[in-house]
Amino acid sequence: MNMRHILALVLLGGVFVMEGFDIAAMGIAVPRLEEALGLSPASFGWVFTGILVGLGVGGATVAPLGDRFGRRALIVTGCLATGLFTLATSTATTTTGFLLWRFLTGFALGACLPNVSALSSEIAPDRLRATVMAVVSAGIPLGLFIAGMVAPAVIGAWGWHGLFYVPGVFAVLLALVLWPVLDGGTPASATPKAEREAQRAAGAKLPQLMLFARPWLLPFAVFATMLGLNALNLYLLNSWLPTVLPQAGLTLDDAARVAGVANLAGLVIGIAASFVLDNWKKGPALMLLFGAMTASFLAIALTAPDQTRWTMLLMVGVGGANAGGMVLPGLAAHLFPARLLSSAVGMGVLVARLGAFAGPPLGAAMLAGQVPPAIFLGVAAIPAAACVLVALLVGPALKVKGRVEAEAAAAA
Repeated sequence: MNMRHILALVLLGGVFVMEGFDIAAMGIAVPRLEEALGLSPASFGWVFTGILVGLGVGGATVAPLGDRFGRRALIVTGCLATGLFTLATSTATTTTGFLLWRFLTGFALGACLPNVSALSSEIAPDRLRATVMAVVSAGIPLGLFIAGMVAPAVIGAWGWHGLFYVPGVFAVLLALVLWPVLDGGTPASATPKAEREAQRAAGAKLPQLMLFARPWLLPFAVFATMLGLNALNLYLLNSWLPTVLPQAGLTLDDAARVAGVANLAGLVIGIAASFVLDNWKKGPALMLLFGAMTASFLAIALTAPDQTRWTMLLMVGVGGANAGGMVLPGLAAHLFPARLLSSAVGMGVLVARLGAFAGPPLGAAMLAGQVPPAIFLGVAAIPAAACVLVALLVGPALKVKGRVEAEAAAAA
């Protein structure tokens, strides 16, 4: 890697920082909108889901174009659109308005983020691919942490609207800087001749369709299932944590800070887990990560609210969910060849959203049912435990890529 590559990776990490701040912004704003606009927190379940729908649609329909026409155009255009739609969110006064702008923000992010992950993988050295991708995507928990820490000052200066001014302006500026730094053109990897002929014989024109047929079905099913279960936790927790913690006795500002600290822990956990993923057995590494999350949420469910103890446990649980979001794209780089990577991540985002869609409405239902905070957070142990079981299939899924590449080399 040269200095331009390093600068590109830093800026690509900035895209994830922007996403993390943007995710946190809505969650931090919601408990304040009841007084400002008369909107009940429980009415925002589908607003949180709106960004997930947008992410899934954008990831499935637009992101794969990066495999054919190049990453730069998709990343820069998506980043610019994200900034404009985030700024527009600050003008909303009804839940319908918030839903519209969050869907459009998610659509733009969905087009952008899979290409950010794919380009990071292409820039990184082979032996550090998962680690580099994790460091880049560490921007998500970093953005979540920054949002939690600066939220009181931002709200004091500009009201709840400021929570959307900051990531919106940052995204627009980032798009302007990314264009001259990133290389244009199509990805360097090309589909082998034997596989192109097989695709034509099967009538397949879209790389996304290959993921739902042999031999890529097992790797994609494992990848998307873990991504979906983890996304359920990620959006359940980051959407509602600033609303749930005050019910356990914290102030609104303290709840935002605790959420920020818990998300920052995800940065450290994610980088460490990705290093282990690159240098140890991938299945056991993922079982260890999700097993620790399961234990932390169960401990919260079984203990009385205590700010210090719960903060430590949330650092493992919420931090682990963020770490999962960092680690799993790195796993995709081991499961799929570069020519399918954007398609796999993009379609993974779509399939994962089927699980993630349940997070915000589930939280809204628990709030409406006045579920105690300890039980609310304890529910997150269920998806984490399911990820432990799915991780048992990572070993067989990893063998597919090597077998396909060996067959292609023999046929060349």
